[in-house]
Amino acid sequence: MKTGSYTHLQNNGAAGKALKPGLFGCCCWKVSVQLILQFKPLTASISPNCSSRIPVSCKCNMSEIGEIDEGFYSRQLYVLGHDAMHRMGTASVLIAGMRGLGIEIAKNVILSGVKSVTIQDEGQTVWTDLSSQFFLKEAHLGQNRATCSIQQLSALNPRVRVFAHTGPLDDTLLLQFQVVVLTDSSLDDQKRFGELCHLHGIKFIVADTKGLCGQLFCDFGEEFEVLDRDGEAPESATIQSISKADPGVVLCTDEQSHKFSDGCKVSFSEVQGMTELNSIGPVEIKYRGEYSFSIGDTSAFSEYKRGGIVTEVKQPLRLHFKPLSEALLDTKLLVMNDFGKISRHKTLHLAFQALHSFVKKEQRLPGLWSQPDADALLDMVRELNTVAKLKQLDEAAVQKLSYTARGDLAPMNAFIGGLAAQEVIKACSGKFMPLQQWLYFDAFECLPEVEDQLAECSRLEGTRYDGQIAVFGSAFQKKLERQKYFLVGAGAIGCELLKNFALIGLGAGEEGHITVTDMDFIEKSNLNRQFLFRSQDIGKPKSEVAAKAVQEMNPQMKITAHQNRLDPDSEAVFDYNFFMGLDGVAAALDNVEARIYLDQRCIQHQKPMLEGGTQGSKGHTLVVVPHLTESYGQPKTNANNAIPLCTLKNFPHRIEHTLQWARDQFEGQFKQTPENVNLFLSDEGFVERTLGHGDAEALEVLGGVWNSLEDIKDGGQHPTSWEDCVSWARCKWETVYNNDIRQLLHCLPPEKVTATGLPFWSGSKRCPHPLTFDLKNTTHMEYVVAAANLYGQIYGIKGTRDCTSIREILEKVHVPPFTPKSSVKIHVTDKEMKEAKERDSDDAEKARLEELKGKLASPSMKSSAKQMYPIDFEKDDDSNFHMDYIVAASNLRAENYDIPAADRHKSKGIAGRIIPAIATTTAAVAGLMCLELYKLVQGHQNISSYRTSYFILAVQHYVWCQPGRPRSFELAGKKYTLWDGFLVEGRRGGQQEMTLGDLVQYIKEKYSLTITHLFYGAAVIYSGQEDRLQKSVSDVVRMVTKKDIPPHKKMLEFLPSFVEEEGDDESVPPIRYLLL
Repeated sequence: MKTGSYTHLQNNGAAGKALKPGLFGCCCWKVSVQLILQFKPLTASISPNCSSRIPVSCKCNMSEIGEIDEGFYSRQLYVLGHDAMHRMGTASVLIAGMRGLGIEIAKNVILSGVKSVTIQDEGQTVWTDLSSQFFLKEAHLGQNRATCSIQQLSALNPRVRVFAHTGPLDDTLLLQFQVVVLTDSSLDDQKRFGELCHLHGIKFIVADTKGLCGQLFCDFGEEFEVLDRDGEAPESATIQSISKADPGVVLCTDEQSHKFSDGCKVSFSEVQGMTELNSIGPVEIKYRGEYSFSIGDTSAFSEYKRGGIVTEVKQPLRLHFKPLSEALLDTKLLVMNDFGKISRHKTLHLAFQALHSFVKKEQRLPGLWSQPDADALLDMVRELNTVAKLKQLDEAAVQKLSYTARGDLAPMNAFIGGLAAQEVIKACSGKFMPLQQWLYFDAFECLPEVEDQLAECSRLEGTRYDGQIAVFGSAFQKKLERQKYFLVGAGAIGCELLKNFALIGLGAGEEGHITVTDMDFIEKSNLNRQFLFRSQDIGKPKSEVAAKAVQEMNPQMKITAHQNRLDPDSEAVFDYNFFMGLDGVAAALDNVEARIYLDQRCIQHQKPMLEGGTQGSKGHTLVVVPHLTESYGQPKTNANNAIPLCTLKNFPHRIEHTLQWARDQFEGQFKQTPENVNLFLSDEGFVERTLGHGDAEALEVLGGVWNSLEDIKDGGQHPTSWEDCVSWARCKWETVYNNDIRQLLHCLPPEKVTATGLPFWSGSKRCPHPLTFDLKNTTHMEYVVAAANLYGQIYGIKGTRDCTSIREILEKVHVPPFTPKSSVKIHVTDKEMKEAKERDSDDAEKARLEELKGKLASPSMKSSAKQMYPIDFEKDDDSNFHMDYIVAASNLRAENYDIPAADRHKSKGIAGRIIPAIATTTAAVAGLMCLELYKLVQGHQNISSYRTSYFILAVQHYVWCQPGRPRSFELAGKKYTLWDGFLVEGRRGGQQEMTLGDLVQYIKEKYSLTITHLFYGAAVIYSGQEDRLQKSVSDVVRMVTKKDIPPHKKMLEFLPSFVEEEGDDESVPPIRYLLL
C-alpha cells in the first residue's frame, strides 16, 4: 500500500469508498449536568496544512438512523445511557500508533460505538510488537501494523466504520476528527499536534507505556461540557413532613437516610398541602442530619398535609482552570492515583520528558538494564527539575524506567488502554469527569524482589515475547510458559485474561497448560465487551470459542476448554489431582457464590487466586496468596437492601418495588406453579412434604397445583384453548389491579389514622386507587397479550400477538363481580405477616386443606393430567413476552400507587438485575490482575509487593492498597490462620486405611490436641462414640451420611472440636484427610 493511503473495511471486509466524514457539530447535548473544563495545551507550533482526506463508507450507523442496537449495546447502555450513546455515534476518532497500547485503545473505542475510528501507523511489525499487539502474527513481520490490524478491528463492531492510514500525521488529517489519540509518539509531535487540536476544539489525548510505567494526558479544549459528572442516578427520598417556617425543615421517612449533600439542589413532587413546592424550580438545601435538611423560607406556603418525593437535580457546573500555557510545567495537574507514590509520579512526569529528550538525542531508547544510559537519563531529569523544583526526586524510579523502557507489556497496555479509551468515550459523549490532566502509573513491584535476578535481561532473542523479556528476562519467560493455570469464566474479564495469557505466554511451553471452564453460551449482548466473540459465534460455548480465538493469537498456547459449572457437581472433573497440579487460579466470575466456592477450593489445595470484578466504570481486583494474604472470604451481606414483603404486597412506593412484585408474579405463575405440578405428577411424596411446611404454605402450593390441573369449566384454571388463556389474563388483570386494591382500601380506607392520630397513608405509604380495564389502553392490552401468551406456553397452547383478534375475545370474556370482604386481614408489617403464617390455621382453612388433599388424591387427577412447561425468565429475548409482561405488570401497579412508570430499558435493568458493563473497565481490571500474576509466578514473598485495587473510571478515583493479612487465631498456645490445616494421609505408605481411632490418636500425638467432636459438613461423625473408633474413617462417613464417597473424592475435610479450645473464638484448623 502506498504511503498516505487509507483502508476501510465494511462487514464483508471489502474496501469502502472514500468520502469525507461528517463533523461533530450535529450532536444534541440534552443532559442535566454541564461542567465546563478548561485545559492547558501542550505548547508547540502548528505544522503546515496537508491535502489528505479521510474516506468514509456510505453505510448508515446509529447516529444517522437515530436508533441504537440495544441487543448489542445492552450492558453498556446501563453505563452510558441513550443520550450519551447517540452523541458518541456522531464522533470520528483518530488513534495514532498501532502497537500494543494503540490496538488496546482502538479495540475498546470501536466496541463502545463511536461513528468511525481511523487507525494510523507508518511502522512495520517487529518481534517486540507480538508481546502485546494481539491482532498481529508472525506472518505480519515486516508489514504495516495498521493494515494488518484493520480487518480484525472492523469485525469487532460492524456498526463502527474503521479506516487505516499508513502515512504520517499532519494538520489536515487531524482537523477532520473530533478526538485525536497519540500513542508511541514523540514529545515534539505531542506538543505540535496538541496545540493544533487545542486551537481547533479537537479533544486531544496522549497515552504511552514504557515497560512498567504508563502515562496519560487529556486536553479537551478551552471549554468542555461535562453533561453528567458521575453517571449515578439522582438521589431521591420520601417526605415525612415539612415545617412551615424560616427556614423550612424537610424530614424524610426513616426507611433510609437521604443521600443529599450540603448545597445540592432538589425538586419536589406529589407534595399535598404545601403544593407550592411542586411548581417551584430547584431548591438549594442545607444539610441538617441523616433524615432532614432545610430549604429556606416556607412560612408563606400552605400547611403541609402528606406525601411528597424530593429528588436531586444535577445542576450545571463550571470549573475554571488557570490559562493553559504550560501544562508540562504544571505538576498541580497531576492526578494522584496512588498516595503512596506521590513523589514517584511527580518524578515520572519529568522522567517521561527526559526520556523523549534521550530518544531525540540518541535516536534510540535506553539500553536494556544499561547503567550508563540510566545515569544519563537521571542527569536529564535533574536538569528538568531545576525548573520544576520538586522537593524530592525518586531517582530509583528514573533508573527503573530507563532499564525497562524497551519493554512492551500486555498487562500495562490493557490497563492504560482501558483508561485512555474511557477518556475517548468521555470526550465523545460528555459523560463522566475527564482526566485533569496528567496521570502516571507504575508497577515496579512486579520486578524481582532480589534485583540481581535481572542480570540476564541484557539481550533479546527474536521471539514473540521480546517485549516482555526486555523487562523480566528469558528465565522468567520460561517460567511463565511452564505454568498450569485454571481460568474460571470466559465472559468479559475471562476473554481479556485469556488474551493477556496468550500475549505473555502463560502456559505456552511444553510443560504448561491453561484450563478454562464456562457453562454459558454466547449471546448477542456479550459481543459488546467479550471481544473474542463475533456474531457468527452466537449460540456456541463461550469457553470453546474463546480458547480457539487465543490459540490463533498465539499458536503456542496449550488450552483445554470445559463447559462445566464450578460447583460440587463438577468435582469429579476438577478433583484433588486437578487442583494439586495447578500453579494458580484466576476467577472471572459473575456471582459471589461461585467466587466463595472457588476460594474455598483454593484454600483447601493451597493455591493462589486472582480475582476481579466490574460494575459499570467501577473495577476491583484482589490477589490471594497462600499463607500471606487473607482469602476472598464470605460476603458482607446487607439485609437492609432487601425490600420488606409487606412493602411489595401492599405498600410499594418506588418503581423498584413494583418491578420486584412483577418478577415475583412471573416466577410464581409461570415457573414455580408449573414446577410444583410436575413434582406432584412425578413424586409420590410431594403432597406430604408440602404439608410439612405448614398449613399456610401448603394451602398456597396445593391450591395452585389443583387450580392448574382442573379445567376452567370445572372451577379450576386449566385452559383448553387460546380463548381460555385470554380469559385468564383478563380476569387476572381485574384481580390484581382492581379487586385487590379495592379490598386493601376497604380494610385501610384513605382517611384512616394511626393510633397517634397521624394519617395512615402518609410518608412511604402511598394511598392506591383501583384501575378500570380499557381495551383502548395500550398498557392494559400489553399486559393481557403477554400474560395470555405466557399462560398458554406453560400449557403448550400456541398464542398470538394479533391485538385485533385478542380484543374480539376480550369483548366476550365474563369478569366475575367482586365485593370486598370485612373478614380479610391486611398485614402492615413483615412481623405481622410472619406471625400470621406461624399461627395455626382456622377451621375454614383446615377444611379447605383437607378438601384439597382429597381432590389431589383422586386417581383420575393424575391419570388425566399432563406435564406443564415451566418458564425460566430470560430478559434478553424480546420475542418471548417475558419483559413485555414485566414492564406492563409493573407499570400498571405503579399506576395503582401513582408511582412514575419506567420505560422498558430501565425496567429490564432493574427486573433483570443487569450489572452495567463496559469494555474499558474490563480491560483495565484484566490488566491489573495480570500484573499481580507476574508477582505470583516470580514467587514474591513480601506482602507489600502485592496490590488490591479499587477504581472508578467515571470520576478518576483510584485506591491501591496492600492486601490484608490472614486473621490469626490461637489454639493450645500456637498461632494458626485460615491457610493452616492438619493434613493426614489416610493410607500411609500404601497401608490399609486408618481407623477413626487412629485418626484421633494421630492428631493427639502429632499436634498435642484431643478431639472431642468431628464434623463432616452438617454431619457429626464423632462425638465420643466408642464403637466408631474401630471403623475406618471412610466407613464412618458412609455410615453417618448414608451416602457413598465418590471415587474422585480424594480429600475429606473435617472440622474438629478440641478439649484444648479456649475463649470465644470458635476458629480451628480443619483436618484434611487424604484418600490416595
